[in-house]
Amino acid sequence: MPAYEAERDRARAQRAFAALLKKTKPAVEAKMRAAFAARRKARAKNGPEVLDVLDAAEDLSMRGGKRFRAALLASTYLGQDPKGSFQVALAGGVALEMLQSYLLIQDDWMDGDLERRGGPSAHVALAKKLGKGPLTPEHAGGVGALLASDFVWGLAVGALLGAKVDAPLRARALEELLRIHEDVVAGQILDTVAKDADVEVLHDLKTGSYTVRGPLALGALLGGAGAPTLKALGRFGEPLGVAFQLRDDLLGVFGTAEESGRPQGSDLLAGKSSSVLRHALPALRGPSKKAVERVWKRRDATAREMSAAIAAITDSGAREAVEKRLAALCDKAEREASKLPLAARARDELAGASLAIRVGPGGREAR
Repeated sequence: MPAYEAERDRARAQRAFAALLKKTKPAVEAKMRAAFAARRKARAKNGPEVLDVLDAAEDLSMRGGKRFRAALLASTYLGQDPKGSFQVALAGGVALEMLQSYLLIQDDWMDGDLERRGGPSAHVALAKKLGKGPLTPEHAGGVGALLASDFVWGLAVGALLGAKVDAPLRARALEELLRIHEDVVAGQILDTVAKDADVEVLHDLKTGSYTVRGPLALGALLGGAGAPTLKALGRFGEPLGVAFQLRDDLLGVFGTAEESGRPQGSDLLAGKSSSVLRHALPALRGPSKKAVERVWKRRDATAREMSAAIAAITDSGAREAVEKRLAALCDKAEREASKLPLAARARDELAGASLAIRVGPGGREAR
């Protein structure tokens, strides 16, 4: 393909995905707010502590987020059934975004992360609200966060059950949601307590399952897709899901607070073994190794110490290696996008989703 045609197709894909996000995000968030309002009204009789937990769940759920997952679902649903109702896509999108909140609340507590999306993690917020009762603040925060995530998981299932499609399609979609959930649990086990887990298997289970593969499949299933379409979407989604996690790993070390919603170097502060750090740590020696050790699991690290640690990781070649792998995965996904048995607009949108992952904050593109 001539270069000008490739650039034209790339620009069209980027516009298509940007337009999809612009349409999907406010509509999904309006549905999410309505769902939380209904739960608050139903649970007001149960006392202020129950409302505190619901409030913390809503605050985190509504605080930022691109609604990337909901957009992927809308793309494959309407790509499979161009005459389908956008309300069905919204029901599925709400289910996915609630699932995301459920997982973030638990993940932050497990990792000891204090911030999320530019504000306190749910367990931190709830430690302040619930810590004056019979439990210590730390214990109350953890208990409250787990229960907040339970509320949100219920909202996720309820949203999908409310999708106005034929009952067999809804049942297939619910089975997929449960499979996604189980994949994430398996991935979290590999990430937290397993030894020598395969990094890309871990990423596919923990992130790819509910960020890319699951949303693609849920949308297609709600639109009535058969096995060949689901297999084609799997070929597109598997590399893209791993690429998404690699982008997040890059943000966890190199991203600013404005770009990631977390402090710069948050994965270093948490001592998280991400793909970037698995590349970097074995290669560090002498002053470079000490620079990283000064910030590793140190919430009180200074900005100067963090800058030195990030420079050492960059010099190790880890950033370049991870970006190279991310680019290769996006290349594969974009080739598969062009062959998907969906409407042409959906193929453009999904290629645009890959480009959104390939090009990081500040326009830095993985190649």
